Amino acid sequence: VQLQASGGGLVQPGGSLRLSCAASGRFSSITDMGWYRQAPGKQRELVAATAGGGSPNYADSVKGRFTISRDNAKNTVSLQMNSLKPEDTAVYYCNADVVTYDYFGTVVVSRSWGQGTLVTVSS
Repeated sequence: VQLQASGGGLVQPGGSLRLSCAASGRFSSITDMGWYRQAPGKQRELVAATAGGGSPNYADSVKGRFTISRDNAKNTVSLQMNSLKPEDTAVYYCNADVVTYDYFGTVVVSRSWGQGTLVTVSS
């Protein structure tokens, strides 16, 4: 399974960016999809996540500013980021929990990660 992320870049404080991520490859389905970020010198942290049909989950620091959306038919997940702040600067990674079946027909759920896309918020 491959996840291809796009949409990062340089934006001024208060601006907006939209990140997109598409999953491809052989799998049965995807359960959770989401976005994490890692700022320099910090641990990777959850930004937003969405399960197949549940309510999205957001980090407190982005609530009201970021919106995650998902297209199950296209196996894509997007992150609309508004009112960006310098502290949002980080490499953003998309992830997907992918369902496959092994040789014996047992369900296997594994997490795949995109390559990361850099978001820089600076004037």
